[in-house]
Amino acid sequence: MKVPLLDLAAHHQPIKQEILAALERVLDSNAFILGPEVKKLEERVSAYSKARFAVGVTSGTDALLLSLMALGIGPGDEVVTSPYSFFATAGAIVRLGARPVLVDIDPVTYNIDPKRIAEAITKKTKAIIPVHLYGQSADMEPILKVANAHQLSVVEDAAQAIGAEYRDGKRAGSMGHLGCFSFFPSKNLGALGDAGMVVTSDADLAEKLRILRVHGGEPKYYHKVIGGNFRLDSLQAAVLNVKLNYLDGWTKQRQENAKTYRDLFKKSGLMEKAGLSLPEAVYEGAGVSHYHIYNQFVIRVPHRDRLREYLLENGIVTEIYYPVPFHLQECFKTLGYKAGAFPESERAANETLALPIYPELTHKMQARVTEAIQSFYTE
Repeated sequence: MKVPLLDLAAHHQPIKQEILAALERVLDSNAFILGPEVKKLEERVSAYSKARFAVGVTSGTDALLLSLMALGIGPGDEVVTSPYSFFATAGAIVRLGARPVLVDIDPVTYNIDPKRIAEAITKKTKAIIPVHLYGQSADMEPILKVANAHQLSVVEDAAQAIGAEYRDGKRAGSMGHLGCFSFFPSKNLGALGDAGMVVTSDADLAEKLRILRVHGGEPKYYHKVIGGNFRLDSLQAAVLNVKLNYLDGWTKQRQENAKTYRDLFKKSGLMEKAGLSLPEAVYEGAGVSHYHIYNQFVIRVPHRDRLREYLLENGIVTEIYYPVPFHLQECFKTLGYKAGAFPESERAANETLALPIYPELTHKMQARVTEAIQSFYTE
């Protein structure tokens, strides 16, 4: 039995006619740029995320870039963030001439360790970017506390975490000054191409975002600032408006799949026999319903690379998120970090493996995955 990492064909087939109808509506309306579908999606995402405003943009990467631009981040500034994330987190900082100052991760959640942030702050620090990695919120309370103490802005990289909750029902993206979402096709809420969103409860920041995404023109053709073309495509917004209706159901299925994995691995005895560890939903039971939305189901394993090859040979596709932390990327050599600077990030990069977790994954497929992993360690 083959088990893909993600099956977009199975994902889209049940709603294919709804998607086609939505695309046809846009085509018939000829409202291709920032039309009613974009406005509708912005209103729905702001409500879903429990933020006052949402601004649709071209991608999750541009959501980060635009957020930093709205805050005036530029040359000479420093932004504290994690070494262990998708490249865009640090890339957006460097593109504006600022410097990413890296802080190691918590080994359980893989999110930035709040206890280490204060020591990384200098007079040049302007913002903190916590990443809600794999679909679980970072520990925001102490992060916001240190940010407030130093009068720093907080930009949440919630690219993998739309709908994920922290304590007291607070949702990813709504707790800092700005929150950034990606709608890349593999995300829990995925478009049919690139798309993103920035949410905020600050009216002034929302207005800056809207102006900056249209080249800084306000009114049209009159420019006090230099922005860029960061507009969300109406066709993608129409697709996302269809898919948002199903997001909670898909999230629930991912959570059920995570529970199935836990049950199967527990029965297998692999945690004890092979030293395998599973992701932990650290806010479960704290009045939180979407504590972990499982954009990825990431396990720690010995002999990770050999296991991955073995699984692929047996028709099971996995992925490594992420094999090289930022401080070891060639393009960031000038930051001056050395191997060993962030041991938890380096350990995660060497030991973690993402298993298939998509909503359409069957129980038989999950059983096949765990049986193959058990066979590898038995051999």
